[in-house]
Formats: sequence, C-alpha cells, structure tokens
Amino acid sequence: MKQYLRLFDFSQTVHYRTEILSGLTVAIALVPEAVAFALIAGLSPLTGLYAAFMMGLVTSILGGRPGMISGATGAVAVVLVSLAASHGVEYIFATVILAGLIQILAGVLRLGKLMRLVPLPVVYGFVNGLAIIIFLSQLDYFKDDAGSWLTGQSLYIFGGLTLLTMFIIWGLPRLTKAFPASLAAILTIFGIVVAFGIDTKTVGDLASIQGGFPPFHLPEIPWTLETLQLIAPYAAIIAAVGLIESLLTLELIDEITETRGRTNKEATAQGIANLLSGLFSGMGGCAMIGQSLINISNGARARLSGIVASVALLMFIMFGASLIERLPMAALTGLMIMVAIGTFEWVSVRILNKYPISDIIVMVVVMLVTIFLHNLALAVLIGVIVAALVFAWDNAKRIRARKRIDEKGIKHYEIYGPLFFGSIKMFNEKFDIQGDPEEVIIDFRESRIVDMSAIEAVNKLTERYQNAGKKVYITNLSSGSHKRLLKADKMINVNVIAASE
Repeated sequence: MKQYLRLFDFSQTVHYRTEILSGLTVAIALVPEAVAFALIAGLSPLTGLYAAFMMGLVTSILGGRPGMISGATGAVAVVLVSLAASHGVEYIFATVILAGLIQILAGVLRLGKLMRLVPLPVVYGFVNGLAIIIFLSQLDYFKDDAGSWLTGQSLYIFGGLTLLTMFIIWGLPRLTKAFPASLAAILTIFGIVVAFGIDTKTVGDLASIQGGFPPFHLPEIPWTLETLQLIAPYAAIIAAVGLIESLLTLELIDEITETRGRTNKEATAQGIANLLSGLFSGMGGCAMIGQSLINISNGARARLSGIVASVALLMFIMFGASLIERLPMAALTGLMIMVAIGTFEWVSVRILNKYPISDIIVMVVVMLVTIFLHNLALAVLIGVIVAALVFAWDNAKRIRARKRIDEKGIKHYEIYGPLFFGSIKMFNEKFDIQGDPEEVIIDFRESRIVDMSAIEAVNKLTERYQNAGKKVYITNLSSGSHKRLLKADKMINVNVIAASE
C-alpha cells in the first residue's frame, strides 16, 4: 500500500517503501565506490566512506535535486592524489573545506545559471564519457590481487555471477516493479554465494570498512598564507569539478524525471557538504551519476532515499561491517555495468546522421577528454569553448547586405545577421565606398551590433566614407545596439538618424 509524506519539499510526495528500499540499495553500492576512490587518492578507506556519508546526507536534505545522490567521487580523488602524496591527509581536509567555501560562494552568487551555457552536445559527450568510465572501472574487478586477469574457474564464477546480476536487473522489472531490481539482484547473488559456499571476490577483499562515527577534526596544518597558496589551486579545481559534475548530473536527472531541480541551491548544498566533510575527516566529493541513476531507476524521487542511503552507510560502518564485507563484488560489478549501459545516451548514436558535423565533433571531443584525462571540468570547458567557436563561425557567415538606390540617388544597405567580431571582415566586404553615391544609409533593422569590435567596425566604415567625401547614416538600430553606440559616443563618429525598439 502506498504511503505518502510531504518532506522538506512541501509540494512533493514520498513513497516510503520505494524510497527506503532504493536507499538501502544505493548504500550498498556506495561502499566499494567510496573505498576505491579513497584508495585512488592514497587515503584511508574510511575517509571515502565518511565523505560518502556526509556528502549524501547534507545534499539530500539541503540540495536542489531530490533523488540525486552525492558521495566520494573519482573526479575529486584524481585531483587529490598529488597533494595527498606530498603533504598528507591533513592538507586534504583543509583543501576540501576551502573547496566547500568556494562552492557556497558560487551558490550565493547564483552562478548555477551558467549551466545554461552548456550545449546539449557537451552534455551528451560528458554523460557518454562517464558511462564508459564507469564500465571500464568495473573491469578492474576481473583482475586478481597481482593485477592479472582472472582465468579458469575464478573467471567463470565471477563472470557468471556478474551476468546473472545483470539479467535479474534487466528482467525483474518486466515481471514486477514492487521491489527494486538492483537490490533483489544483490540479495540473490549474496544468497547463492553463501548457500553454496562459493569462493569469490568480496567487498572485504578491497579493505575493511569497520569504523565509528565520523570524528570532528580541525586540520592540523600551519594556518599561514603559504598553506593557503598551496591548497587554493587544488580547492578551486575540486570546487569547479564538483559543481560541473553535480549540475550536469542534476540536468540529466531533470531530463529523466521531467522535473526541474534548483542549480544554485544544489551548489550551496554541495559547498556545505564539502565543508562538513572536511571537518568530519572526509575526502570530499560531489554528485555521483551512477548511484543517482540507480536511485532514479528504482523509482525514488524524493529526499528520503538519499537520507536513508547515508544513514544506512553509516550503520554499515559502525555496526554492519562484517556483513557488508561478505557481499560478492560480482553483484556490485554487474549492477554498475547496468548503470553504465543505462547512463549512456544511446539516442546520441541513433541520431548521429541528423546532427550537424560540428555538434558531433564537440560531443566526441568532450567524451574523449572525459575518458582519457578523467578531468570533467576540463572536458566541459573545452566543449563549451569549441561549441562557442563553432557558433561564432556559423554566425559570422550569416551576415548579408541587400543593396538598392532610391529615387533620390541615395544608396541603401540593408544588413542581415549579427555584427560582431567574427563577422566584421565579411561586413566590410559588402560596401563599395569608391563606387557609392554621395549619400549612403546603412539599415540595421534586421541586424544587431553585438560587441565593441562591431562598434569599432561601424566607426571605421563611416570614417572611410567621410575620407572619400561622402555622408553615411545609420538607421533602424535596435535599442540595445543604439545604447552601445551611445556609450561609445566619445570614441566614434557615427551619424545615427533613427533607433527602433
């Protein structure tokens, strides 16, 4: 029977059973990820687990996207590797605290709206790159402790259990959606392994997760300007990577659920979560696209699932470590492979022949940078820059001029398309200064003067006409273009005879 509760978001209903079961599934899936990312950064597994608890709890309560899961992530871990190796864990805590403060500032300044500048091909490239990373990261579990690929019976057992997990996750929803397929798969594989005494890799083979409540801890570092100069670049990168990954994950979940999250609220929540993570012995993190999709695919849509996941994770650490450490890694590997398959935007492949070639290039570039450099901030930045350059190039080619001479002998140039730095050269080529009559009117009814380069181009054009002893007038400027010319009045010499709204 469905039960509903209005929790934190007063317009939102919560289905208890779905939220709790999904939260438990996510908590189980968080364990190996948090441990693995902590080890990647050269830190204790507990720093990753504590970060997953704190990030997940705070963002679930305060974040702008109910149903989204945050925790320790590989994107943050990669940034911290060199600092952890050279200066130790105390500097990591201080860096995460500073990154949190930067993210809070970004939220307060409402910088979340900058995500509107990220075009769809960049989002597709980012998501597809992450899906491939999630898939490739699961292949490591098909290796033994020495780093060699599993062979023989070990491979057959691990591979068979992984495939069975994937089959259950794929098939169970076709029979019933009363129980989360991912949790059913994990419990089924766990039951099979225990019942038949199957020897296979478990969570405990990664590291022990036994611990207590995250201890409050001020970083033991010199509070000096030198320390700030050391950690500030790392903090800025973590803040940027965390916000980009979190807000892109938010947009992806918005698309799946056909709802709308709040980017600035999420940015602030991520900052508070990282701040507290650093104060409570965690390595920091951001939104986790894999766990978020597990949660959403289970039907969770509210904050309760994230809260349950975080609290359950803490209970695992404090009281259930011995049980969780016995979970087969094959079950979690199969789950994450299915997440990777579900994450990949297959529609981007099906409509490749319908995309402009420039969009395909942007998508592929972002995907490749994400896969090979594991630098999500750089991937998105490169994608946005390339997309902006392509947009500027396309618009630069759209400048047109219709020419006519009226009954008074005045030549009219009717300009079409935006005038900006990229279209100036083609704009200048439209005019025949020596061959034009004594009076010329340039009509901007269908054009816009966009930037300073355009203003200077108009100014130089009028100067060239004046030097040739001819008069030129500008007419039908938009209000925005007219204001730009007025602001530059002391720098230019342009005859404006009309301005349109």
